[in-house]
Amino acid sequence: MRRVAKLSAACIATAALAVTATACGSTSSDNSTSSPSAGGGKGVKIGLAYDVGGRGDRSFNDSAARGADKAEKEFSGSIKELTAKTSDTEADREQRLSDLADAGYNPIVAVGYTYAPAVQKIAAKYPKINFGIVDSVVNGANVNSITFTEEQGSYLAGVAAALKTKKDHVGFIGGVDNPLIKKFEAGYVQGVHDTNPKVKVDVQYLTHGQDTSGFSSPDKGKQAAQGMLDNGADVIYTAAGSSGNGAIEAVHGVKGAWGIGVDSDQYNIPGLAQYKSSFLTSMVKNVDVGVYDFIKSVHDGKPLAGNNVYSLAKGGVSLATSGGFLADIQPKLDAAKQKIIAGQIKVKTTP
Repeated sequence: MRRVAKLSAACIATAALAVTATACGSTSSDNSTSSPSAGGGKGVKIGLAYDVGGRGDRSFNDSAARGADKAEKEFSGSIKELTAKTSDTEADREQRLSDLADAGYNPIVAVGYTYAPAVQKIAAKYPKINFGIVDSVVNGANVNSITFTEEQGSYLAGVAAALKTKKDHVGFIGGVDNPLIKKFEAGYVQGVHDTNPKVKVDVQYLTHGQDTSGFSSPDKGKQAAQGMLDNGADVIYTAAGSSGNGAIEAVHGVKGAWGIGVDSDQYNIPGLAQYKSSFLTSMVKNVDVGVYDFIKSVHDGKPLAGNNVYSLAKGGVSLATSGGFLADIQPKLDAAKQKIIAGQIKVKTTP
């Protein structure tokens, strides 16, 4: 869940989810160990540099982890995971990637837009290692940029919200006020208003600028959602990483209110099972598919590079149907989806 910013050497960083996503961190924040599979670690050695929240955020990072886990099992590999901290500096991010490269991990996947400058620099120093980055575009012969059309999936979330609200009042909570999360907001608001111009949309960001704690603060998510509910909103879409866990807790406490999850199908996340009846849907961003595709390409000796965009048409983003809560409006959602794919609806990337 991030904007597109120009970096030196033509690096474009998209802000995010992350679904979602969050910031990156120093090697001292390594909270996992290398985990060889049954193959004894003789296969592909996968290095993962997570965004803030890491594995277990039930959202953006977990989606990336699923893709790596699948590849690890399929290719008899091993995974080394390092997790970011909100206090990270550029030097921390560079060191994390360098440590993975020096330890022989290839490919290395940087999960989150804040790694863009570090990937630009470190990939140039290690030309024989393949780097992947999620939610940013970084130029380099050995760099694969894994990006998504978050605005398209968010548009469909907005259509769903407009059709399900009983108060003509919905909300959007963004983790950090940056260009990537603005894509989520833009698509959502457009989807709401294209469906019903009378619906009011409240918008709130948890943090701004370089403060990425908005992606890992469930307490802030809960407070923001509670404020919107108290103000009359009855459907709230949260694109804020693990902060969304707090938002759905607040929504669950209000009869008739709905929450819309992000990045992963949060209805099916075990750690959120107690709130599943309140998830209208989730805007699924298939980071796992992008990460798996990249690792497979390296394993096969044909590493992906350039900007590989996972769009609505390619199944890169979608609305989850778990729980069956969209069944009554599915034909309208399908119609909107087809119009986007056909180019009849142009979804904005900025509010």
